[in-house]
Amino acid sequence: MSTWFAIFWLILAIVLGVFEAVTVQLVAIWFALGSLAAIVPSLMGGSMWIQFAVFVLVSLLALAATRPFVKKLRVKQVHTNADSLIGQVGIVASECIDPSKGIGRVVISGQDWAACTEDGSVIPKDEHVLVKGITGVKLVVEAIG
Repeated sequence: MSTWFAIFWLILAIVLGVFEAVTVQLVAIWFALGSLAAIVPSLMGGSMWIQFAVFVLVSLLALAATRPFVKKLRVKQVHTNADSLIGQVGIVASECIDPSKGIGRVVISGQDWAACTEDGSVIPKDEHVLVKGITGVKLVVEAIG
C-alpha cells in the first residue's frame, strides 16, 4: 500500500511542477517540493497522516524560506515606444476610420499607424484624433473635433 502512496505523491509533484511551469508565477513550486518530500515517509511505511504532515511542513518551510526572495521578484511592465503614442494627437490619413469595414490609418509624428475607434464610430479623413490606447498593432483613437 505504501507504494501507491509514493506513486500518488510523485504524480502530485509532477502535476504541480507542470502547473508551475505553465503559470510562470511561483504558485505551486512549494507544494511540489512538499509532495516530493512526502514520498520518503510513504516508502518507509509511514501513515497517511505522517505523509500529509511532511507534505504540509516541507511546503510551509519552503514557502517561508523563499518568501523574502520571491517578494523581490516583481514583474515589471516593459513600456515600448508605441506606448509613448498614448495621449498624442494624430490626423486620419485614410478615407476614414471605420471599424465595421476594417479600415483606418492615422499619421502621428510622420509615422503611419493602423487605427480603430473603441466605440465603433466612423471618423472622416483629416480629422484630428486622440490616441486612447493600443490593441495589438492598432491604435485606439477618438475624434477630438
